[in-house]
Amino acid sequence: MAKTSLDEQGIIDSLLEVIEGGTEVIEKTVEILKSVPHYTWVGIYLLEDDDLVLKYYIGRPTEHVRIKLGQGICGAAVLDEHTIIVPNVCEDDRYIACSQETKSEIVVPIWSGGQIIGEIDIDSDLPDTFDEDDKKLLERVAMVLGDVL
Repeated sequence: MAKTSLDEQGIIDSLLEVIEGGTEVIEKTVEILKSVPHYTWVGIYLLEDDDLVLKYYIGRPTEHVRIKLGQGICGAAVLDEHTIIVPNVCEDDRYIACSQETKSEIVVPIWSGGQIIGEIDIDSDLPDTFDEDDKKLLERVAMVLGDVL
């Protein structure tokens, strides 16, 4: 399966419609993002004390519903305070394996009021699939979420 181009504005427009509706924002955001063909697993974690707590996801089951800050790519993104793209999870010691099929990952912090409140975590079964277009889109989505969560 080849990576397809992103319809960034269409995704943002769909997200804004969800926000106007005012309910199930996290769930519907995950559903919108999961429509991107190369996004195999999509989840949103929110920060609770020193843990990232998985609020909703679509994809293969995961046992990683709570992740301590500093653990895995997810925990590193919060501590480093920036988006992390991992082209090959097998070559990154921070990766916490959820599925042997996962080849690449992107984690994008969600900011609100100058603090990280959560993150968007996306895996792909394709190696080296996330690029600047994905980063730009997901950082826009995170910014919108940060304004409403």
